Amino acid sequence: MPLTDTVSDFLTRIRNAGMARHKYAEAPKSKLKVEIARILKEQGFIEDYESLDEGPQGKIKVKMRYYKREPAIRSIKRVSTPGRRVYASSANLPRVKNGLGIAIISTSRGVMTDKEAREANAGGETLCEVW
Repeated sequence: MPLTDTVSDFLTRIRNAGMARHKYAEAPKSKLKVEIARILKEQGFIEDYESLDEGPQGKIKVKMRYYKREPAIRSIKRVSTPGRRVYASSANLPRVKNGLGIAIISTSRGVMTDKEAREANAGGETLCEVW
């Protein structure tokens, strides 16, 4: 069965791996998922990620991060879905947990966090919120 929302599937795989205390989470690779994993690594939510060229599409392997046996990602949720796109201008970008979390934004200048988008004065589609 083909997926209509592959980003949501990727986020769910990360969420489930954290709740089950798995060391890794794997998903089919795409450029957007690699960019999301890059941001999660830069912000310290995951330890590392690896882009593998296995099969026709490839895989992305995410190494989970834990602190005192609890996952570093307490919550990761999809905001914009294929049925309901959520866009925000640079002035109205969301603040997650009053700045303690991040929102991942897809802008015309690439995928970035809400803080980076504010500094670049760029709005776009709010992909997900992480804290």
